[in-house]
Amino acid sequence: MDNIKIGNLIKTLRIKKDMTQKEIGDKLSVSDKTISKWETGNGLPDISILSALAEVLDTQIDYLLTGEISTNDNKGGNMKNTKFYVCDNCDNIIISTKEINASCCSSQLKELKVSDTLDKGLIKVDFIDNEFYVHMDHAMTKENYISFIAYVTYDKVYLNKLYPEGHAEARFRYSGHGIFYAYSKAEGLYMKKY
Repeated sequence: MDNIKIGNLIKTLRIKKDMTQKEIGDKLSVSDKTISKWETGNGLPDISILSALAEVLDTQIDYLLTGEISTNDNKGGNMKNTKFYVCDNCDNIIISTKEINASCCSSQLKELKVSDTLDKGLIKVDFIDNEFYVHMDHAMTKENYISFIAYVTYDKVYLNKLYPEGHAEARFRYSGHGIFYAYSKAEGLYMKKY
């Protein structure tokens, strides 16, 4: 067993549930110092408490034993297979995990493809207070602006719609490793894995 991995998972799941170490400890009848020891890898939960801990953290016991949450590799249901479609007329955004026939404003929409020529380094990602701060040094004029920034994990898609004369930035609550996308009608779809 990898105490550090297990501790990191416990901490990540606790923060995701927006609970303090004391709140978790109270539910399990242990001290907040015990929770702290688990999270720092200086101890492990007793086998007799694993079921209750899994229930409090909304996870499975086997994830707590390995320190890893297995991802969904199902091609149809995995959100990392998200495809984006944008209407050129009204800027409507459609997302899907499979290729679809989509239309808007009487026009057939084409799936946005990530261009290999776009600079992936233009998307900057900072991790601050359990949030991703995603920003780009990009013009935000009516002629050329970032229309949306999205954060995609294996089970979630977060999307912030942006507008001209604003800032090319978005904040997303941490939900695990994922892919960041940014779209400019003039340049195409940017992508950065994190």
